[in-house]
Amino acid sequence: MTYKYLIIGIAIVLLACKTSEVTTVSEVEINAESSVTEVLESIFEESDTFSKTITGFMLYDPEGDSTIYAVNETKYMNPASNTKLFTYFAGLNVLGERLPALKYIISGDSLIFWGTGDPSFLHPDFGTTDVYDLLSNFEGELYFSDSNYNDENLGPGWSWADYNSYYSAEKSPFPIYGNVARVTIEHIEEYRVAKENGEYVISPSIFSEYIKNEEKNEEGRFILERERVGNEFEYQYTSDTSRYETDKPFHYTPEFITALLSDTLNKKVNYLPEAELTKDHNTIYSMDSDSLFKYMLLPSDNQSAEQILLMVASELGMKLNSRAAINYVVNNYLSDLSDEPNWRDGSGLSRYNLFTPRTMVALLEKLDVLVEDERLFDALPQGGKQGTIRRLYAHKEGGSPYVFAKTGSLSNNHCLSGYVVTETGKKLIFSFMNNNYVISTREVQAQMDEVLWFIYKNY
Repeated sequence: MTYKYLIIGIAIVLLACKTSEVTTVSEVEINAESSVTEVLESIFEESDTFSKTITGFMLYDPEGDSTIYAVNETKYMNPASNTKLFTYFAGLNVLGERLPALKYIISGDSLIFWGTGDPSFLHPDFGTTDVYDLLSNFEGELYFSDSNYNDENLGPGWSWADYNSYYSAEKSPFPIYGNVARVTIEHIEEYRVAKENGEYVISPSIFSEYIKNEEKNEEGRFILERERVGNEFEYQYTSDTSRYETDKPFHYTPEFITALLSDTLNKKVNYLPEAELTKDHNTIYSMDSDSLFKYMLLPSDNQSAEQILLMVASELGMKLNSRAAINYVVNNYLSDLSDEPNWRDGSGLSRYNLFTPRTMVALLEKLDVLVEDERLFDALPQGGKQGTIRRLYAHKEGGSPYVFAKTGSLSNNHCLSGYVVTETGKKLIFSFMNNNYVISTREVQAQMDEVLWFIYKNY
């Protein structure tokens, strides 16, 4: 069989490193008169990779209000962290330019405060000192209340076995330190020596009181773990002399948070569970919203995504509850979607989330209208440049990024939804959703890369 190569203006540049299992554009049997749509159809039909996945795809031209090509675009699939695009949309529509960090009332010599869900307080990677200054400088009694919080600490459909992993930090009304304990060990042979020599660091330091000893494990690695409920951590010695750093989520209880605050502020913080948050409260603000949105989208941070939904509920005057925030956004901003999203959390950790490629494209079109290109593209991962695709989808001829999109990965699932700016300057919206495969994600990404590069060169 003789293969003919499609030429539309310029020769197709193939991936430098492809495996025999990946069907490249040049391997598809096509003729010189084939349209872009016909080539895409052939790729999806003949791809050995896509035959091993359940794949949905849609490519849409917002300027022409037309679908260029779609396959399984109405099939519901697990979006993984593509869900964060919905959370981003919610935050843009409800939250202002700066994040509401704390609500409080001063009554006599007492300051009573409620969290809004803002994750920035003493966060190890970002944050402001406004809330810290307010609480530390107040000369009277401090009282924390979570009477405005009505949610579970872990989201629906999350894997319970992930509770010890940094990406499953619990949500809470008043996060502190990102709701994780950060442990760093610098060039030591075992934990005990590190602690005695001052080379062992845990932040916040109060967690030193919650760590208990174990014998060195068989592999000689350092391990820090806690029970599913509670905040007692276990460690094992290490023979590794390299630097070690890990973030471990801690378990939220109001009593534990007040203990952390008391230690941090060096003053007593009391718990007042039934305090009523009245309408005449004061609000203090922290960081700008765009900085948090980028922190959520670029590295795909789960905790900030979950907290954004709680902040949305707080800003709407509701109890802090993710489900309430989702229902409000769907009913007030997304009621016109052709395929109603089964949206269950902020981060995409939930296996219950189900969206269609057509829904993802419709949401991206709304974002395209809501946010100017420069700001939108700056917030998103960029192929070959930043975020979760900084090593993927790079321009094959050394040019500027042309893929601006959010990844979404869970075991056996990989999605990518966003924008392609073609060689002619055309902005297209796409959603790639791959579910239920047992091949390597790298192989799936390689085939997606072929498709996106073809679109870039030929539309």
